Amino acid sequence: MPCEQVLKVVFPFLDGTDLAACIAVCKQWRHVARDDYIWKCLCAKRWPSVCKRSSPPTATYYKLYRTFYKRQHQRTLLPPRLSFDDLEFFIDIWTEDKLIFSEVVPGPILRNGFKIPPTEYKMTLPVEPRFDLPWSQTVSVSVLVGRNDSNKVARIVNKSPFDYIDRSASRALAFDYLDFSPYYPFISGIRAWISLLFAEHGNDGIMDVFGIEMDFCDAANSEEEVLWLLDMLDWK
Repeated sequence: MPCEQVLKVVFPFLDGTDLAACIAVCKQWRHVARDDYIWKCLCAKRWPSVCKRSSPPTATYYKLYRTFYKRQHQRTLLPPRLSFDDLEFFIDIWTEDKLIFSEVVPGPILRNGFKIPPTEYKMTLPVEPRFDLPWSQTVSVSVLVGRNDSNKVARIVNKSPFDYIDRSASRALAFDYLDFSPYYPFISGIRAWISLLFAEHGNDGIMDVFGIEMDFCDAANSEEEVLWLLDMLDWK
């Protein structure tokens, strides 16, 4: 069997990377490896529907495969316009209608409390002095964020209850949906999560709260993403 016929039998069994490497071997291999029918077969394995047309949606099936076979690299965000030095957070916690925690927290304090688990990015505020909460009481939280550079304020959480208590992780969780500026009409459904970190007092039904944690894990897993998210809020 002539060499070219052998190549035409073998090449369709190669993956795209190996077939592309064959193009660089010699003129004969290049001629066979650039046969668009072989690339059509490769495209049919990845995108079967594109091969239902009589012609490729791009100039050639080779071009289609070369352009899209790799997963696109995640684009790097531009540096955020905000910094934590520009921000301060107003955190208030109630049991029923009694205020039990109220602090203005500078942005750099929360930034220094960033925690980085494998898939999430969290801000942690140590609570000093600690406070106790009975399991039976309804507890809610409000969080506003202010901008020192423009004297504007945005809402993060609006008196949301800590509806879920995860005793195995020693945390109580509350959330609220963020309000975004009308300039971003297609962004919605992103939550801010607030957690109370606690230790238990034996069987007394008391939570000893030692920390507050905030994250935006629906959409932000880095410091830059958090700042971009905050910048898009509906600032008043």
